[in-house]
Amino acid sequence: MASTATPVKPELLRTLPSDGVRQIQWRFADRYDLQMLVQSARAVARGPVARLVAAGGRNSHDWTPAKAELLEAFDKSGITAVFMEPEHGGFIAGPKNLALALVAFELAWVDGGAATGSLAGCLALAPIHERGTVEQQTRYMQLAAPPQPGEDRKPWRGAFCLTEPIPYVGVDTGMLNGKLRIAEWKEGAEPILQVEKRGRFITNIGFANFVTAAVDSGDERIKGSCMVILEEGDPGTFDRGTPTRKLVHQLSSTGDPIFNLRIPASRIVGGYDVKDGVIVPRHSHSEVIEAVFRRTRVTVGVMTAAKLLSAVEPVIRYQRGRFRGAETATPGSVRYELGLQAREDTLHRLVDVWATGEAGAALGFTAARVFDELDPLEREADKILGARGVTSAKARAKLQREAAERAANLLRLPAGHPNKAQLESDPLLRFVLLDSLADVLCPATKLWNTGWGAQMMREAVSLMGGYGITEDCPGFLGNKWMDAQLEATYEGPEAVQRRQLSITMTNPLFRAQFQTWIKEMRGIASDRPGTGACALATAMGMWLWTLERLQVSTDADGGRLYQSARQGVTFPLADALCWLLAARCQILDTIELEKRGADDPAVAEGLPGLVNFMSDLCHVQSARASGEVSRICAELVFGHNRHPAWDEPGYRGCYQQDELDSLEGIIPGIGSYGLDVIGNDGSHPKKAGPCAKCNGAEQFLSLQTKLSTCLTGCRLSKDRAAEAISKLMIPEALDYPA
Repeated sequence: MASTATPVKPELLRTLPSDGVRQIQWRFADRYDLQMLVQSARAVARGPVARLVAAGGRNSHDWTPAKAELLEAFDKSGITAVFMEPEHGGFIAGPKNLALALVAFELAWVDGGAATGSLAGCLALAPIHERGTVEQQTRYMQLAAPPQPGEDRKPWRGAFCLTEPIPYVGVDTGMLNGKLRIAEWKEGAEPILQVEKRGRFITNIGFANFVTAAVDSGDERIKGSCMVILEEGDPGTFDRGTPTRKLVHQLSSTGDPIFNLRIPASRIVGGYDVKDGVIVPRHSHSEVIEAVFRRTRVTVGVMTAAKLLSAVEPVIRYQRGRFRGAETATPGSVRYELGLQAREDTLHRLVDVWATGEAGAALGFTAARVFDELDPLEREADKILGARGVTSAKARAKLQREAAERAANLLRLPAGHPNKAQLESDPLLRFVLLDSLADVLCPATKLWNTGWGAQMMREAVSLMGGYGITEDCPGFLGNKWMDAQLEATYEGPEAVQRRQLSITMTNPLFRAQFQTWIKEMRGIASDRPGTGACALATAMGMWLWTLERLQVSTDADGGRLYQSARQGVTFPLADALCWLLAARCQILDTIELEKRGADDPAVAEGLPGLVNFMSDLCHVQSARASGEVSRICAELVFGHNRHPAWDEPGYRGCYQQDELDSLEGIIPGIGSYGLDVIGNDGSHPKKAGPCAKCNGAEQFLSLQTKLSTCLTGCRLSKDRAAEAISKLMIPEALDYPA
C-alpha cells in the first residue's frame, strides 16, 4: 500500500508586527527622517500622553496646565514642526501627507484627543499653506514653528474656525453666518475689515494666538466668501468662549468662540483684487477648504485604524489571563495558558478586528502617499497650464477633461503598449490620473475607516468583557471606542463623504483605473491564491457592472436611479466601493512585505509566518468585503423593481394547470418544474406572488454565483489566523501605563 505524504503545516506568526514590518508595508523603509519622526511621536504618545490619560486627564473639559504641557512635548519632539518647510523652521522638505499620517497614527494609538490637538494646529495653518500668499505663509509658518536654539520666544498656536453655532453647525459648510464688512477704506490706503464670526466645536481655541476663519460678505463692496486670519491682538472682541462639554477627546481644547474684530484686508487668505471698487478675494472659502480637507481627512481616518491595531495586544493579554487565579486554572493547563482563547469565537472575532485595522491602515497610508505624489504634480500642472495661457477656471477644466480622456484611453491599451509610457512621462497626464484617484481615496478613507472602524472598535471593547468600559482598561479601549464616534463626524460627517464619492467614483478616468485593478487582482490571485484576491476581483467586477447598470436604469415608476437626489442608491454603492478599496490596499501591502521583507534581517527571520498570517487576514477581509458588495449590489439591482402579483394581467411567468397537463404528453415531467402554477379555479401557491424574473440581470446572477464559489477557503484562512493568534508571543506588559 502506497504511503501518503503528511501535509506540511504552514509556519505561524511568531510576534506582533515590528517597526521594520510597518516601514515596508507603508513604504517608508528608505525614509530615515520619517522613521525618526515615528520614534519621537511614539515617545510622546506612550510617555506624557499616556501618563496624563492614566492620571485622569480626560476627566476635565477645561484646558489645564497638565494638558498644556503636551504642547511643549509636541514642540520638543518635532511634531509641531512636521508641517513646516525647512526655511520656516521645519525639517522635512516637500510633501508631508505621509509624515502627518504617521504622527496621527502614533498619537491616536494612545489617545485621539492628543492626536486631534496636534493636527488642529496643522489644520489652522493648512489654508495659509495651500492658498495663502507668500507673505502670509512666511509670517505664520515662522511664528508657529518651535523656537530654534538661542531663540527666546513662544510659538504661536492656531485654530481653524469653519463651523457655525447651532442651528447652523453641521448643516452645510457652504452656509456661513460669519460676516465680513468694510469698516474703513481711505483713498490710497489698505481697506480695514470688520469680521463678525461665532464658532462651534473649535479645536485649540483655548490657547490659540491666531485663527483662520471662514466668512461671507456682508457688504456690497466685498464679493463672495473667503477665509481670513484673525489674531488675538486685533482690535475688538477675541472671546474664546466656554469649553465644550465633550464626552470624548478631552485632551484637546474645544470651545465656542465669538469674534468681532477689525483686521487689514491683507489678512484675506490668498489675497484679493479690487475691481470697480469691489474687493474680490482670490479664493472663496469653499475653494480653500476643498484643498485643505481633501488632505486632512486622510489623517483622521488613519487615527481610527491606529485604535483598532492598538487594541490587539490588550485583548490578547486579557483573553489569555482571564481565568488565571481560579482553582481550576493551574499552570500548564489549557485554561491557564489560553484562557478565553481556548474557544474559537473569541479568536475569530479578534481576527476580524485585526483584519479591519490592517485594511484601514493600508487604505489611509495609501491615500497619504498618493497625495505626497500629487502635490508637486499639481504645482507642475499649474505651471504647464500657465505656460499655455490657460488662466480661467473654465479653460482649465476643459484642458483637464481632455487630458483625462487621453489618460483613460491610454489605460485601456493592452499591457506593454509603447504609448502607455506617456502616463508616467507626461506630468499633466500623471496629474489628472492621480487627481482622480485622490478624489476617491480621500473620502473613502474618512468614510470607511471612521465609520466601519468605529463599529469594530465596539467589537474590540466587547472582547474585554466588562473590563473594556472601565477607566483602568488596558490600552484605554473604552476611551478609544467613544473617541471614534466623534472622529466619524470630523471634517464632514459620513453623508458628506458619501456625497463626494457618489460624484467622483463615476469619473471615467477612475473607472478606467478600476478596470485595471480587476486585472491586477486576477494576476495576484494566480500567484497568491491565499490572499482572497480572486474573490475581490469578482466583487470588483460586480460593483462596476452594478454602477454602469444603475446609471441607465429606472425604478418601477420610471424614475432615474443614479442621480444626486437618489441617495438611497448612490450612498450604498459608495459604501460598497470603500470595502473594495480597503481590501485591495491591504493585499498590496502584504505583497510589498513579501517582496521586500527579506532585505531587512530583522524582518526576514520570521517572514514566512508573518506573510502567511497577513495573507490570511487579507483573505478574511476580502471575503467580508465581497459579501458586503454582493448584498448591497443585489439590493440595488433588484430592489427597485416592483414584485409581480398573482392578478397581474397577462403575467407570463405563470403556467395554467391545463397548459401543463397538455404539455405533459409532449414533455414528460414538465409538471414538476412548474413553480408558479395557477389552477383552473384561479388558485395559486401561498406566497407573495409569482417569482420575480431577472430579465437583463443574468450577468449579475452569474457574477454572484461565481463570487460565492470564490469564497472557497476563506474560513480556513480564518481558522489559521485564529490559531496563529493563540500561539503568538506578546510582551510581558504594555509599553505605556494602564
